[in-house]
Amino acid sequence: MIQNSETLNIFRGGGQMGALMQSYDWESHPLGDPLYWPESLKNNIRLMLNSNFPMFIWWSKELYMFHNDAYLPALGKKHPKALGASARDMWSEIWDDIGGIVENILQRGEPFYAQDMLLYLERKGFAEETYWTFSYSPAFADSGEINGVFCACNEETSSVLTQRRLKTLKDVSDALAQVKTMEQLAETACSILSQNTYDLPFNLIYFCNSVGSAAILGGTSGNVADTLAPAVIDFTSADAVWPFAQILETRQPMYLRLSGAAAEVVSDDSVPDAVIWPIFKPSEDSIVGFYVSGISPRQEYDEDYKGFHSLLTGHIATSIASVKARQEILKRQEYLNEIFQQAPVGITMLRGSNYIVDIANPGVCEIWRVNQEETIGKPILEVVPEAKEQGFLALLDGVLHTGVPFVANEQPLVLERNGQQETVYLNFVYHPLRDEQGFVTGVIAVAIEITEQVKARKEIESINKELLATNADLDNFVYSASHDLKAPIHNIEGLVDELKEYLPEEVLASEEVQQLTSYINNSIERFKKVVVDLTKVAKIQREAGVEIAKLDLNSIIEEVCLDFKPDITAAEATVKTDLAADATIYFSAKNLRSIVYNLISNALKYTSPDRAPHIAIATESTPTHLGITVTDNGLGLRETDIDKIFTMFKRLHDHVEGSGIGLYIVKRIIENAGGTIEVKTELDKGTTFRVQLPK
Repeated sequence: MIQNSETLNIFRGGGQMGALMQSYDWESHPLGDPLYWPESLKNNIRLMLNSNFPMFIWWSKELYMFHNDAYLPALGKKHPKALGASARDMWSEIWDDIGGIVENILQRGEPFYAQDMLLYLERKGFAEETYWTFSYSPAFADSGEINGVFCACNEETSSVLTQRRLKTLKDVSDALAQVKTMEQLAETACSILSQNTYDLPFNLIYFCNSVGSAAILGGTSGNVADTLAPAVIDFTSADAVWPFAQILETRQPMYLRLSGAAAEVVSDDSVPDAVIWPIFKPSEDSIVGFYVSGISPRQEYDEDYKGFHSLLTGHIATSIASVKARQEILKRQEYLNEIFQQAPVGITMLRGSNYIVDIANPGVCEIWRVNQEETIGKPILEVVPEAKEQGFLALLDGVLHTGVPFVANEQPLVLERNGQQETVYLNFVYHPLRDEQGFVTGVIAVAIEITEQVKARKEIESINKELLATNADLDNFVYSASHDLKAPIHNIEGLVDELKEYLPEEVLASEEVQQLTSYINNSIERFKKVVVDLTKVAKIQREAGVEIAKLDLNSIIEEVCLDFKPDITAAEATVKTDLAADATIYFSAKNLRSIVYNLISNALKYTSPDRAPHIAIATESTPTHLGITVTDNGLGLRETDIDKIFTMFKRLHDHVEGSGIGLYIVKRIIENAGGTIEVKTELDKGTTFRVQLPK
């Protein structure tokens, strides 16, 4: 087609897609010659093509496709035929997921944002599991009407898969650290792996027998046929379901395609149904087992996927080595128990009233900071003379004379060695040593040095004190800021009013000026509201005490419900109460009302458009606490967002007014009073707040 300079300017600097659009036969396309396209479309295409961020435009009611170079990986094999095609046709496999969103934008102009949204795209010849963070917004024609969709997007598939796989690796590592037998190992590993069916459709773990002639099934999980999970696989059998014998020779992973009860080896590892990874003994070349895993049909078996399987196999191998080592230790435990010098704690036996050292293992000698040969046969006070002045002799006498054991935690002991004093901290037990007649003849001491732990705890306590001081400084800042901001806000408001006085009436009466002044006034009002909220926070955080009175919680609930009656009626909400007979408490009236007001207000604000609002309010009274529970059937939250709702200025739903400060204040009031607030919520099901206040 013949291109004029204006048409060329639309696609200039657009890289591969700019060149493709420039050479495209638009004359035969329903949109026609680009020269006559709307200016808004031209400008948006020019902006899109020169962006390094993935973007596309779907234009007109038919949603003809335009996109830049950064978006090409999303298209895969759909490129280059996607250009100028209808999005409904090109993305038919996901239209059930996004079609309603697109139509809503075209009809109502409501933008849409999604984070890590799962979409199964057929861009590589199969329905691929992908994740996207994107924003859909209306694209406008020159006349201002909506005539398409604009999208900025980013593929998050790699990040989502990585995080999911890292969680599986961590869960496996944590769980396998606790197992004690090979049976527990396989069952536990498969149980954890079964929680990630996206990456691991099924799992089999086999262990080589002691003579290396067969593999024994240890554990299974997932959707796998019984014929693919025989209890024993003989390495010499030609009909073996899994070709373990070949892996013993190649010592490499093997990729397979499954057909019924058979497994066919394939050379192309990008399309396997399953993979076998040999489990090597750590730091050795000997194979101790096999890990068989199903491959997701919705993912490529790429290097990241292989790395995930390799790490899983490594965790299993390490755990096998740990279990076998532990079992070996258990076999020798009886012998090792007799050789107590190898114990990981300090042990000593003190005889008679002079506490002669009969036995002292290396652990206790390390605590005393002496050599073992310097202790045997000597009185304890000769070995550790500092102990007498620090009360240890009196403790030993108490056990010797009463026969009652003594237990100490974090007991300090100051030792002087080489002219320097050192303080060690001990957890120890003094236990009476009895002869055959039951008489106490000495003391057995078992001790553990916890010096490093105590120092670490004290360091943490010191850090916590610094944090408390920092929090106090922050509270003072909030208090000062909330007051210092009032004057400039007032000045701005006055300057705006003064400006209105100087504007000519015809200017002041114009629609543009009216709209601008309305925006300014609204911004000032919002600014003032934030300052008021900051003042409330500062007041809550700085109050040393409040006026306390005996209050009836039920009466306050009824008063607040009466205040909200217009809102309840407008929302057609149902409010049911279940109030305890005795609901009195000594509390600040304004603070208790603030708690009730905020909880009921939230229940009314965040109602679901899909059902009539229902709010249940209940109180309960115990000898020590007074509780209030508010339950709604509204929008609810994701479980991961529960901790965020008490954060200052955090709003998880933006369709209602508010500064995101109410629940922060409520939590501070409750915690300052020694109470608790709990939240249980489920997305699109509703939320329950439960408050407990001490009487």
